[in-house]
Amino acid sequence: MLRDITLGQYMPGNTVVHRLDPRTKILLTIVYIAMIFCVSSPVWYVIPLAYLFLCSKLSGITFGQLLKAIKPLRFLLIITFVLNLFFSSGSTVWLEWGILKITKEGLMTAIHFSMRLVFLVAGTSVLTLTTSPIALCDGIEVLLKPLSKIGFPSHELAMMMTIALRFIPTLIEEADKIMKAQMARGADFESGNLFKRAKAMVPLLVPLFVSAFRRAGELAMAMEARCYHGGEGRTRMRVLRFTQNDLYAALVSVAALVLTILCGALIK
Repeated sequence: MLRDITLGQYMPGNTVVHRLDPRTKILLTIVYIAMIFCVSSPVWYVIPLAYLFLCSKLSGITFGQLLKAIKPLRFLLIITFVLNLFFSSGSTVWLEWGILKITKEGLMTAIHFSMRLVFLVAGTSVLTLTTSPIALCDGIEVLLKPLSKIGFPSHELAMMMTIALRFIPTLIEEADKIMKAQMARGADFESGNLFKRAKAMVPLLVPLFVSAFRRAGELAMAMEARCYHGGEGRTRMRVLRFTQNDLYAALVSVAALVLTILCGALIK
């Protein structure tokens, strides 16, 4: 299960999506999220699906890799579906048992919110899979730079977000090693009820937290040894520049968002 977590992982490549400016990819991810929340019916998820299919083809990322990012959230998806199915109000009742009832509207709501979660995770995974942590840091910092005039620490925030994303795969790998070592010593993480499984995770979490704090200390010492004092006066090895491909990507994304909004207006 730990190997299925793709958040923070970067897949090097030289595709059209990889070559886009990181600022463009961050802004288009925001447009994509807005598109998802503008979908008013499960039927119209065909527009985000087509958009996601286009991004997948242009970035060289398969749908299997995107679904791999959704796999760790399967329990959250089940909970979301069940809660909306049984506790959403509706007039067309199909099945009723005590306080639980299944309605046509409840089923549509359950499908709608579950699909929204799936598309959100799959779409945002494209950003981290096609953008290196350094480029992502530069993009976030430049986008937040206007706020520095009012004292907002844009560079520090971008650095913290990038470090957090960068160390997610490292911590996952560390947790996987610790889990295998514990299982070799007889630990059981699979059997038993929920409380027993939670108790069995203690031997995993304690060394993982110790390792995380150790890595954080080593990183702080390394940054201090290199005289790191924030972003003031620092230059970049790779200067960010918008290209014609960024314009085309923006036009396609805005067109998909407008089409989604219009489809939602037609239903109403």
